[in-house]
Amino acid sequence: MSGQQTLTSPNSDRFHAMSAGFLGWTLDAFDFFVVIFLFDTLAAHFHVPKKQIVLSVTATLMMRPLGALLFGMMADRYGRRRPLMWNVLFFSIVELLCGFAPNLTVFFILRMLFGIGMGGEWGVGASLAMEHAPVQWRGVLSGILQSGYPIGYLLAALAARLVLPSWGWRAMFWVGGIPALLALYIRTKVPESEAWERHRLTRTLDGPRIAWQHKWLSLYLIVLMFLMNCLSHGTQDLYPDFLKHGHSVAQNTVTYITMFYNVGAVVGAVIFGLLSERLGRRHTMVMALAVALFVMPAWAFGSTLTMLAVGAFLMQMGVQGAWGIIPVHLNELSPDAVRGLLPGFTYQVGILLAALTPTVEFALRDRLGYAWALTSFELVVIAALSLMLVFGKEKRGRSFVQGSEGSAA
Repeated sequence: MSGQQTLTSPNSDRFHAMSAGFLGWTLDAFDFFVVIFLFDTLAAHFHVPKKQIVLSVTATLMMRPLGALLFGMMADRYGRRRPLMWNVLFFSIVELLCGFAPNLTVFFILRMLFGIGMGGEWGVGASLAMEHAPVQWRGVLSGILQSGYPIGYLLAALAARLVLPSWGWRAMFWVGGIPALLALYIRTKVPESEAWERHRLTRTLDGPRIAWQHKWLSLYLIVLMFLMNCLSHGTQDLYPDFLKHGHSVAQNTVTYITMFYNVGAVVGAVIFGLLSERLGRRHTMVMALAVALFVMPAWAFGSTLTMLAVGAFLMQMGVQGAWGIIPVHLNELSPDAVRGLLPGFTYQVGILLAALTPTVEFALRDRLGYAWALTSFELVVIAALSLMLVFGKEKRGRSFVQGSEGSAA
């Protein structure tokens, strides 16, 4: 490890920066996963086939690169703090409006707009958090930051259990407007990034130009994030529906299993994030993928409810274990001047390329059966992703403030 950074901000500032990134990603994920639990409800309400509601998830994913581009450019020009605040307000208002959608067309447009907000949050929040993190704690803090995603998923499952039966589907989205309060916290408590102050851009359009100068790195990160998003969305988006229709699990039980395996996701993100400080980013991610591969039979073909639940827990422990390293890995690989843009943009372009994942798996279901559709898709993804990581590179421990590129591992 080389290029240790010097952070002059007090611990309270680091805590607030980390909290803002974590809470933003948690609440953003909650707003996204609400739809996952409403496939049947929304299809019945709007009088359309369920596949059209599934397609709205794809539409959300496809709009995320635009949000990453817009908010990422602002983050490198105007700082991390203000764009993050604007982003939280934007996606919260759009989520609130989804609860008032009178028809499928309006709902579909709102979900596309939400995709812009969701796409912008991760890159800005991750750069803010990682630039404040002490270098020796980056791995575990990266895991905690990324664990906001499964925690948001868990909260959406909890809302499906408590809010949906009593208040209906519209209230699920109204609850999603609460994150707007986070903007006030960011406004009053969150400090600006010292690393951004050192490397700030003077023109907004300089960001894409600098990113283009690193086009091979950008291409590598896009392919990596395409596969990572196929991994996560391929194991998460349809899994509640798979349990319900592939294994005839009751809706209430599906909700509890969803909560359970998202606990596994949080555990995996933190554990493997911590391990990455000792074993390196790439090698630890490969270890996490090995866990996912090992438990795949129980995850998809479990003959009992217990086996399915344990398989799902360990599957998400592996999947989100690999994902927990992504915030620090991408930020360490990114050039200093475009750390607000490049990690988030490549992540969201990967989302765009992987946007059809739930649609493809849903189509494969009719040919292979639900279990084999999920399994065959993920086997290919894990194999390709492992090769990408084995032959890739990393810059564990590089300085963000001093601008040192550190040592490639």
